[in-house]
Amino acid sequence: MPRQYYTGPISDHFDGVRFFDPHGAAPKRTRDLLRWFADRRSRGTRAKWPVWDPSPYSDRPPARVEGSTWRISYIGHASFLIQTAGLNILLDPVWSKRASPSRFIGPKRVNDPGIAFADLPPIDAVLVSHGHYDHLDVRTLSRIAAAHRARVITTLGNDVIMRNFDSAITAEGHDWDDRVDIGDGVAITPVAARHWSARNLSDRNMALWASFVIETPAGRIYFVADSGYGEGRYFRSARERYGPFKLAILPIGAYEPRWFMGDHHMNPKEAVRALIDCGAEIALAHHHGTFQLTDEPIDAPRLALSDALNAAGISTERFTALRAGQVWHL
Repeated sequence: MPRQYYTGPISDHFDGVRFFDPHGAAPKRTRDLLRWFADRRSRGTRAKWPVWDPSPYSDRPPARVEGSTWRISYIGHASFLIQTAGLNILLDPVWSKRASPSRFIGPKRVNDPGIAFADLPPIDAVLVSHGHYDHLDVRTLSRIAAAHRARVITTLGNDVIMRNFDSAITAEGHDWDDRVDIGDGVAITPVAARHWSARNLSDRNMALWASFVIETPAGRIYFVADSGYGEGRYFRSARERYGPFKLAILPIGAYEPRWFMGDHHMNPKEAVRALIDCGAEIALAHHHGTFQLTDEPIDAPRLALSDALNAAGISTERFTALRAGQVWHL
């Protein structure tokens, strides 16, 4: 048994050693992963992505955005910069070339981050949803610690992972439904999501995962990093407990094959259902077009999102899939 990242009281989602989803499905087993890779080889199910697919956009954000304005820049994959109320908040920042423990193998990004690291404004807070490498990038967090000394808000156990890599990362581990005030009328609450976490083959679910509710003077944002849809329970409960939401930030990619990914990653049709369930006025998409983690083509999530919105009778302006470097204002 590896050393635990977190020790604490047993709860409805922690058994004393590992976290679990009380309403979800357990992570797939190693033999399922091997079956998926065998299918790829025998049936050719993995779409070929371009080696390089640059975005036509690039952002150089201002130092601060005051008051109740939102300025949100899409950096790529699940990474965003939110500027509001004089604060600069990064979501799941990844500036590394690979979403991997290695610098040499693993999923490699096919476009540059939408903001060059040197062009970041002063960062006040960083939210990290869970421990998978495409969301918790310790090398990026170490760079942020050195350049900005930002406060890092994450879930139980992930704070230890970060400090084990670099003690200068000022990470705080919080449980679901812990409200964290970061000042200027802004507060962060990790909330339940249908997912799981691991950094290697032996530490599965030893750190917690979450979505985030972000309270701001302009309204509430519901940031869902990775989550399966299931029966929509978590999206409806977030609406009931923390709504109304002005904006939802929802994943639309990394969903094929469904037999392997469906329990823990939404496809675009499910993301539209999640938007309806959570009741947000508008939505931004993420988790597409940066790292090839699964089998669908690079443009499939954006195309399928448009089809799903049309089928649901929802305007495509209500749920937007940005390209890296694009900026969205409220």
